[in-house]
Amino acid sequence: MNAPAQSLTIGAVAKRVGVPIDTIRYYEREGLLPAPQRRASGYRSYGEGAIAQLRFIRRAKQLGFTLEEIRELLALSHDRQLGVKAVKQRAQQRLAAIDARMAELQRVRDGLAQLIQVCPGHGAPEQCPILRALNDTEVTS
Repeated sequence: MNAPAQSLTIGAVAKRVGVPIDTIRYYEREGLLPAPQRRASGYRSYGEGAIAQLRFIRRAKQLGFTLEEIRELLALSHDRQLGVKAVKQRAQQRLAAIDARMAELQRVRDGLAQLIQVCPGHGAPEQCPILRALNDTEVTS
């Protein structure tokens, strides 16, 4: 008798993909991962397709995609007509969002660096330019 194609436990899948078991269950609840078959014991039973899909989700998250965007990417990955074009558009949108976030972080970094530079590191707390900035008082250099 042949072994069933769906033969991996949730623990084995979690270990192979490098995600917690709760993450797999969460992705199932959110519809990012199809519900697995169940063994007679009631335990979940997964195949290699689940591992591939979990790796896809994990890589997309590492690239900064939200779970909603990942859901779209998964759907588009099966769309032979518009899939590649739409995936590229989503990636371009994600890149633009990352660029905007990086610009904002650079602005914050520059402001903090300027406050550190003008702070003497001693004296009365009310004279500290960092604390004054955090209290929303005007900082002069």
